[in-house]
Amino acid sequence: MIQIIAGKKGSGKTKRLIDMTNATAAESHSDVVFLDDDNSYMFDIDRKVRFVNAADYHVHTPDMFIGFLGGMLSQNFDIGTVFIDAFTRLCKTELSKAGSLFDAMNELSEKHGVNFVLSVSADVSELPEFMQKYVI
Repeated sequence: MIQIIAGKKGSGKTKRLIDMTNATAAESHSDVVFLDDDNSYMFDIDRKVRFVNAADYHVHTPDMFIGFLGGMLSQNFDIGTVFIDAFTRLCKTELSKAGSLFDAMNELSEKHGVNFVLSVSADVSELPEFMQKYVI
């Protein structure tokens, strides 16, 4: 399953994502991962959560981002939820061109039983139609 928290900059997306991450870590029997593009929220995340600064791994294209997610999942079959902050900065693509990226993430989600929760800096009305069904 893919879920999107959308909103303009400063609307509280990251706070909501962090709260959801910590709540999931407290009640989940599977591993939880939090991806970001820097370390600024590292100490806001529960210590049970695997915090990953994706910028440390040279992810420069959408295909590299999917490869990065696939590599993570291949090394840990116990991952149940991946929270992704600053999605558009991490995957390095415009939202209008992210259809195939979402198809690949959906395939990973279904095949490996992983939930992806993303924060996207855009008003819900600005999201492409293929993303609308994922908004929470």
